[in-house]
Amino acid sequence: MKKVMTAKQAARLIPDGATVGVSAMGLAGWAEEVAQAIEQRYLGESHPRGITLIHGSGVGDWKARGITRFGREGLVKRWIGGFLGSAAGLSRLLMENKLESYCLPQGVIIQLWREIAAKRPGLITKVGLGTFVDPRVEGGKMNAAAVEDLVKVVQFEGEEYLFYKSSPVNVALIRGTCADENGNITMDKEGMLLEALPLAQAAKNSGGIVIAQVEHLVKNGTLNPKDVRVPGILVDHIVVADSQDNCWQTEGLYYNPAFAGDIKVPLGTLPELPLDERKIISRRAAMELSEGDVVNLGIGMPTDIASVAAEEGVSDLMTLTTEGGGIGGVPASQPNFGHAYNAEAIVEHHAQFDFYDGGGLDVAFLGFAQADQVGNVNVSKFKGRPNGCGGFINITQNSKKIVYCGSFTAGGLEIEAKNGRLSILQEGKNTKFFKEVEQITFSGRYASRIGQPVLYVTERAVFRLEKGELVLIEIAPGVDIERDILRLMAFKPRIAPDLKLMPSEIFQPKWGELERLIKNGVEMIA
Repeated sequence: MKKVMTAKQAARLIPDGATVGVSAMGLAGWAEEVAQAIEQRYLGESHPRGITLIHGSGVGDWKARGITRFGREGLVKRWIGGFLGSAAGLSRLLMENKLESYCLPQGVIIQLWREIAAKRPGLITKVGLGTFVDPRVEGGKMNAAAVEDLVKVVQFEGEEYLFYKSSPVNVALIRGTCADENGNITMDKEGMLLEALPLAQAAKNSGGIVIAQVEHLVKNGTLNPKDVRVPGILVDHIVVADSQDNCWQTEGLYYNPAFAGDIKVPLGTLPELPLDERKIISRRAAMELSEGDVVNLGIGMPTDIASVAAEEGVSDLMTLTTEGGGIGGVPASQPNFGHAYNAEAIVEHHAQFDFYDGGGLDVAFLGFAQADQVGNVNVSKFKGRPNGCGGFINITQNSKKIVYCGSFTAGGLEIEAKNGRLSILQEGKNTKFFKEVEQITFSGRYASRIGQPVLYVTERAVFRLEKGELVLIEIAPGVDIERDILRLMAFKPRIAPDLKLMPSEIFQPKWGELERLIKNGVEMIA
């Protein structure tokens, strides 16, 4: 019982200037009660001050919970993370240059905990080459306050890599479901195992402390050792949460047993998508699937591909995965992103990215906010406002094939699909095709150099990356190529000599063609 303390007591253990590592995604794994206590201590005492906050994924619910609690001027000196868009307080400080801000790929950060734990000098990887993380581009620096170089280009065995340096971790914040009196932690109710273990190891081997928030304290000897995800030798302090509100499984709900693997739900109960631009894009993108593919679906529109697959009855013809560690089943969309219904397995976060980085994905479907004439994509920074890259760079750079999914314009777009044709009722206010993107989250030049197949799917046009430039290969039935496509682009793409119409069937209320296409091995991108 010596390890058990209140959240207020735990908050007092964090010294000024500490490097604090967090294992969380959304609200999964997030120690909200401890975070509240840290925030309240700072508001009352102005301590801890000047901490370095490091995390791989976006953490929070886009409202009050999550790392936005640390968005108090002076509390955080340096932010190093994969995504900041869901933390309004910290985002504001970044914009005002009141904290040093670095965005690094999600997979790199969570894999770096293992390098720190083993006291290796850092991580050598090709992840980030050619993107804004590359020091020859921006070096991951997200504002003027960030001046130190955290990433280096190195040569190894005649090849070019990026080197991400290790640094000590003073405090690790993790969360589980149960802790016994020795501090052994289980994650029964969690839908993701995340990177709690290597983060705890990194903190302990750095001479730091590990604070674990849990829902329940149990007697020693009552936990199955195979259920223990973080052993008690790594855990210094246990905070038993006072409220379930501080233990939400996802951004959207306290607990869904299907996400934890405790039950299986009938996939027919998932809601059917309306026939709008999202469904059209998801249907066309799904045509890139082949039987047996291992697939990743990114946040936002790509998650609708899972719904299309379920509606078409082909979910069993491929294996969908989530960056949070889910393998099989159907990935959930916001506000439950990162989780999966009916997963066959749930592996740890860093292990999933080992698989992704090594080329384990046959195809990845990702959203895009901006694309340019050489195929670069931006999802990380807009008009100086940071979002971050999350796992986008790891996934897109290493998948065997990439399919980007997004509407042609944004902000008020209204369409109608009728009789196999598309009509634009109201154009979106914002264009998405630029001569140069604001920030390079995906490098079209790097993809072209390594020969990676890349497709850009919208509701009215499909582009392919060929020899370092975007080529228009399909248009929707019913649209005018000049009025509805070319005039809305800041550059003129090359038009394929065999320009085709997108299949009229995907613009109908009922489709029913996906199983035939997948089983016949039709690959439109090839």
